Parts: sequence; structure tokens; C-alpha cells
Amino acid sequence: MGASRPSMRRGAAAAALCVAAGAIATGSGAAAVAAGGPTVPSGFSISTLAAGGSLSKPDDITQLGNHLFVSFQNGVGAKGEPASGGGRTSTVQEFTLAGAPVARWTLTGKCDGLSADPANNRLIAAVNEDANSSLYTISPGSATPTRFTYSPSPLPHRGGTDSISIVNGQILIAASAPNVATGPAVYRARLAGGIATLTAIFSDTSVATTANSGGHSGKTEKLALTDPDSSEVVPSSSPRFAGDFVLDAQGDKELVFTGNATGSNPSLSVLHTSTEVNDTAWATATQGTLYVTDNASNSLLAIRGTFSPGTAYSAVPKDSSLNPGTVGTLNLKTGTVTPFATGLGSPAGVLFVPDPTASAPQVSATPAGGVATGDYSTSRTPVSLLTTGSALLLLLLLVAGAVAVAGRRRLRRR
Repeated sequence: MGASRPSMRRGAAAAALCVAAGAIATGSGAAAVAAGGPTVPSGFSISTLAAGGSLSKPDDITQLGNHLFVSFQNGVGAKGEPASGGGRTSTVQEFTLAGAPVARWTLTGKCDGLSADPANNRLIAAVNEDANSSLYTISPGSATPTRFTYSPSPLPHRGGTDSISIVNGQILIAASAPNVATGPAVYRARLAGGIATLTAIFSDTSVATTANSGGHSGKTEKLALTDPDSSEVVPSSSPRFAGDFVLDAQGDKELVFTGNATGSNPSLSVLHTSTEVNDTAWATATQGTLYVTDNASNSLLAIRGTFSPGTAYSAVPKDSSLNPGTVGTLNLKTGTVTPFATGLGSPAGVLFVPDPTASAPQVSATPAGGVATGDYSTSRTPVSLLTTGSALLLLLLLVAGAVAVAGRRRLRRR
């Protein structure tokens, strides 16, 4: 993903090229963050899985199988311009869940979108979010990525491509940095013969229903998107928008939730957020890890603790207008983003991975950090039912034991 709204692109392009050499050193094991660094609420811990070394500017993060995959942009510009050292390539680095490096792939251009396609056991990556964009597929068993050019070309929105999501087996790609006001906001891509053929899903000026609670809730409005950026598929644990495809218009401070995204008649809802956000991830279990890439400090971080399934966590970059350099909980009714992890440089990608032994997902009315997500019912856990049953069984056993003792006493009296 990364910052791509117009006000950020011009100033950030030069800054992105000024990257110190040796910015990411991958290594196994987690290290606690230094004093004065990122902080998380009581009951959670935060550690650094990778920091310092030869790779820099980590951005998007995804999971395929039991491994993580992170895109490192290495200072390449948003149109594929060379970094300060002359390099023009990004790196996709494979990690174990504990942060140990496994394999890596080199892509020409700035990798700003990376997604797993489990059905085909591959990764899909987009490069150059402003212009000169193309697509790659990466197979974990192959050393060489496969490059796809776009058709039509130039792209109808006259920009680049960014985040990728797989919805019902279809590849959806954000149409970033538009230079046409009425152009597509999201494309569907079909890959064949080295060509990624694109068709529009909805446009930057489509009509959507206002999702924020309050006086405008349920009314329709015409979108005016200027910064389509990251995207996700909302998990079933979410108390709202479950199963939707969501597009983040970062600079517009809007999240566009799309029902039936791969059908003939998508339905759009727009949630206005209190600040500009990048990636959003949902907790899907009580025990798990929230992975965060910090583009400014060149770090891959891991936040662990007891989560409330259904809670949405959004990355707030360093140049956002409110609470920059944080990961916040997103209120899915009001759009308010409340700081959860603070003291980061510029968080970009977020990914929640449940522990293998985590409890089943359940919707919670009060997510971690005490920020209510809305007026939603709280599920009762199977554990509580089992506890009640166990107490009843224990009571019956005690009663049965008392009856048996009384019977033996009566027999002795005879």
C-alpha cells in the first residue's frame, strides 16, 4: 500500500529515495522493542521480528500457508524511479511466523500491493502505484516471478495499481493515483498469456450509501475518490460488513464496503473515517498475533495478546492528520479510529494471524482497548456453557455422594 494520495506523493517521492543502506536485517526470534519505542495496552506485548539490514521500506504483508510474505520497496519511486543508490527493484521476503527468513524474490518497480492466492498456491504483486504499473505472480516453489502487462493500456484511470484482494476466486485490484475523475476505482483482473485483462467493478464517482451512524446514516452520496489504496476482504467475525470487499481511499478518509463485489450488481456503503488510514485487519480469534510493518523504522513488528474477535485494527501513517504513527481500533459505526499501538514510525501493512490453538471466532461488542464497535450483540462462548454444565454435574455428584453416605449409616444402625 503506502502513501499515495496526491498531497503525499509529490513530497514523499523524494524522501522515499533517501533510504539508508542496510535497513532490514532479517533474523529469527523476536526482540522486545527499545524503551521509548512503540507501546501497547496492558495485557498485550509488542516485539520486533526484523529490523536493520539490506532491505528497506517494508509495506504490504500477507500470509500463505504457515509463512508470512512482506514487500520491501527499497526506496524505489511510485512510478518505478530509481532509489538514491540507483536500485529499481523491490523484494518480496518470505518469513516464518516467528520472523526467520526463508526465501526472497526480486521485482522490478515499487511493490505496493501483495496478496496471497491460496487456491492457486501463489502470491500476486502489483508494482508502481502512480504510473508504469504491472503485475507479478510468485510461486513459492519457483525462483522466478511471472510478469503480466495490463490490458487495456494505458489504464482507463490513467494511474497505477495498488492493493490486491482475492474475492470468490477473482482478482480485484485498486486503481490508484487516478488522473481521470470518472475512472474505475477497482478492477477485476483475468490472467492469461502474460496479459492481465482488466474490467471495472465500480468507479470513483459511483453512488454509495452512507454507513456512519447519525443523521446521514442510510442516505446516498456520490463518491469522489482521489486515492484508492489498500483493500481487504472483511472476515465473518466482523460485527458489520462481514464478507464484503473493502477499498480504502486513504487521502479521502473513506472506506468503501462492497457487497456482491464479483456479481453483476455490487452494493456500496461508505464509512468516513476520523483520520487517514492504510491497511485494516480484523481479529478473528481471541489468541493470535497482529503483525505490523513500519515503513519509517524499517521494522516488522508483532503484537500479541488476548483479542476480541471482530475488532478492526487500522494502520495510521506518519502523515495522517490525526494520531499519526499509530495502529488504532476502528469503530465500524462511527468511523472513529482510536489509538491502540502508539509510538510507531509509519505503520503500513497489518495482518492478524490466529494461534493454532485459538478459540473459535466470536463477535464482541467491546473490542480490545475498550473501544465499542457499535450496538452489536455479544456471542456467548461454548466455554461458558461447558463451565455451567460442569458445575451442575459436580453438584449432582455431591448430592449422590451424600445420599450414599446416609444410606450406609442407616444400614449400620440396623
